[in-house]
Amino acid sequence: MLRSEANRKIIIEKAAGMFNERGIAGTPVDDILKVTNLSKSSFYGIFPGKAELSYATVDYMLGRIVDARNAAIAQGDTPKDKILSFMKFVKNPISSIIDGGCPVINLAVESDDTNPIIKQKVRTMIEYSIKIFSTILQEGIDCGQLSDKLNPEEFAQRLFISIEGANAICRVLGSIKPMQTILKGFKTELDFYSLQ
Repeated sequence: MLRSEANRKIIIEKAAGMFNERGIAGTPVDDILKVTNLSKSSFYGIFPGKAELSYATVDYMLGRIVDARNAAIAQGDTPKDKILSFMKFVKNPISSIIDGGCPVINLAVESDDTNPIIKQKVRTMIEYSIKIFSTILQEGIDCGQLSDKLNPEEFAQRLFISIEGANAICRVLGSIKPMQTILKGFKTELDFYSLQ
């Protein structure tokens, strides 16, 4: 790996935790330089400015979330198992993949009215995630594991939105109980629609 590529990786990884905890607007480039031990000239030789760093870092954070989610889903053999595996993966929002909680909710709140490029990146990730869950649930209906009374898109939307909301509430309260309550309700509902 070239030195500039290695430095780019270091900058993005360090910026990810800082952006996720403090917000992009609340994290000066100088603070990132301090934790990376890189000079300004090294930084600006890689990123023309903070905006470009923020876009690359958002891609990195959302990519980590997607990879982890996909790995959790892959643990399930059947469509229902895949959804349950995902629920197991998200059961403890106090312990997050990137310091500071779930980047999806953090970035959504920060970028809503301030950064249309990051807002679009988050929107794409949300829509993609809901589509993944909806597709899995439809597969469950198609193979006879789940009742066709289940609306896959509606369930997928509620699941994603509820989990993101519970992520934020759990972090504020310092308790995983809200997430446990949400997941228990979705498991009960999934069992209700289960045919096998």
